[in-house]
Amino acid sequence: MNILLIGAGGREHALAWKIKQSPLCKKLFVAPGNAGVNEIAEIIPVVNYDFSDIKNICITKQIDMVVVGPEEPLVKGIYDYLKKDPSLKNLIIIGPNQNAARLEGSKAFAKDFMIRHGIPTAPYKEFSIENYNNAAKFIKNHPLPVVIKADGLAGGKGVVICDNTLEALAEMEMFMKDLKFGDAGKKIVVEKFLKGIELSVFILTDGRHYVLLPEAKDYKRVGENDTGPNTGGMGAISPVPFAGKELMKKIEEKIIIPTMEGIKKDGLDYRGFLYIGLMISDNEPYVIEYNCRLGDPETEVILPRLKNDLVELLVSLANQKLNEVKIDIDPRTVCTIVAASGGYPGSYEKGYPVIGINSLNAKESLLFHMGTAASNGDIVTNGGRVLCVSSFGKNISEAAEKSRNELKKINFKNMYYRTDIGYEFD
Repeated sequence: MNILLIGAGGREHALAWKIKQSPLCKKLFVAPGNAGVNEIAEIIPVVNYDFSDIKNICITKQIDMVVVGPEEPLVKGIYDYLKKDPSLKNLIIIGPNQNAARLEGSKAFAKDFMIRHGIPTAPYKEFSIENYNNAAKFIKNHPLPVVIKADGLAGGKGVVICDNTLEALAEMEMFMKDLKFGDAGKKIVVEKFLKGIELSVFILTDGRHYVLLPEAKDYKRVGENDTGPNTGGMGAISPVPFAGKELMKKIEEKIIIPTMEGIKKDGLDYRGFLYIGLMISDNEPYVIEYNCRLGDPETEVILPRLKNDLVELLVSLANQKLNEVKIDIDPRTVCTIVAASGGYPGSYEKGYPVIGINSLNAKESLLFHMGTAASNGDIVTNGGRVLCVSSFGKNISEAAEKSRNELKKINFKNMYYRTDIGYEFD
């Protein structure tokens, strides 16, 4: 099969690495990719995931399967755009259509879906700019802390937890009037703060059936001991020690199965990855959010543990035969640690040479590029999160130590990474 992978980050490098291992993959193209993906696939530049450019790639390169990595093209309707072209009627597209992608694209849509289908989540209210005063009144009377979310896509940054009412009102104004997150914040969701520990679970679904992939826990704060502002993720671990058989059974029964039933009842055309962000509070799971794709850097710990041929799984998905598949998981632990540009998640500089990436111990660790580019024969920084190292170990402590040791071999100006990923399980 000729396969086109859409995306440019660490998630896409991990997907490309896994797809390339399959004997079913004849040729792999990635648009737009990064410097690491460039070593294993043919890179095709696209700007802002232009749909017409992607369609032309599918036609000229005789693509059989498109795997959509990031959420933005899905939420904007890449599935629908490609499917309406008669010449692409046999194209396999991994990802939901635009309506189903609203599970990530609209927090209000997702919360309504959860409530209607009896899926545990925090109590909430939604407000648009037209009822701004009602939102202010609701927040003034809401117990603290209070959570405010932009309804639309905000690059993983459209969520704030406020410990006092004045702060919450100020954030609400920045979301709705100052458009801190653009149009995404014109509507907000205000919800109860749930105290607990976060867990990420992932399924692959063909719309009728699903298979459960390895779970993960990511670390979003930029600083040691989970301090500082939120980021796209500074590291991740899999498996997660507290996610034992009893809790995972509860998650399947209370969250995953009702979600699948809801997808069917609502007639959502959902064929792809579904990432469910959970809060475990008093040993009970609650959905924080749905994502219509895999996470980053979670992909970099779950795919190394997946022993199945990924392309084979995706073909089963296309044929709606995932019920015939058995998932095979590596029992070892994987820990990934992200190396970021100094200043991230605020302002940072690009274009610094990345040194030492060829000195990695390939038997124990994997390096995935997240924000890199090729320049005059060098690999240079091209993003806030530059790369990550994923290592295997018999436990979290060993895997994390291996990743830290490998990162010591790599250098770029103002490089920063957390040294405590997985710290609470040591």
